[in-house]
Amino acid sequence: QVQLTESGGGLVQAGGSLRLSCAASGSILTIVTMGWYRQAPGKQRELVATITRVGNTNYADSVKGRFTISRDNARNTVALQMNSLKPEDTAVYYCNAAGVLLPLQASLYDYWGQGTQVTVSS
Repeated sequence: QVQLTESGGGLVQAGGSLRLSCAASGSILTIVTMGWYRQAPGKQRELVATITRVGNTNYADSVKGRFTISRDNARNTVALQMNSLKPEDTAVYYCNAAGVLLPLQASLYDYWGQGTQVTVSS
């Protein structure tokens, strides 16, 4: 069984910074893409940033230039450095592992973390 464990959320003032971390545990052979999504109250879950195993990144327009995603393939971890935070960044942030290959499995699987709250006060 694969589990994603997030950490690093909290309360910060506008203009401040937070760093989110996520570790995937279990019998994992490889993870194609890791990323972060967020969901604000009353809104749909949206992509924040993703990174492939070879380091290709993709960011939502709203966070470009402020957030940086990184990963450690050996440790199956992904991090999101969030700078210049705005009140509109307030949401529950979810870690995602997509295209997870497990031993003795022919299919790829996707997994989600439980979410971590990020609150930015004005």
